[in-house]
Amino acid sequence: MALYIDPPTWPGHGLLWSHLVSDVSYDELHLFAASLGIPRRAFERDHYDLPAHRYADAVAAGAIEVSSREVVRLLHAAGLRRPRRWAQARSS
Repeated sequence: MALYIDPPTWPGHGLLWSHLVSDVSYDELHLFAASLGIPRRAFERDHYDLPAHRYADAVAAGAIEVSSREVVRLLHAAGLRRPRRWAQARSS
């Protein structure tokens, strides 16, 4: 049971963002995010988007720092990866 975060290198809305993921379940991920005060609207398909200024908070709370490539590998290995087309099919 672990949470992982990649470096804040993803640009958007004038900020840099990280991805926070679980290697076990979405429930674990939602609980961790809630404990940090991260709103549910920051959840996107299979991860939370965290702005760079929240990166240290997530690490201090126990998130393990990994590369962006490792985040994707962990999601696939856990069977938790939800590609964009999955989200589009669910909203149809």
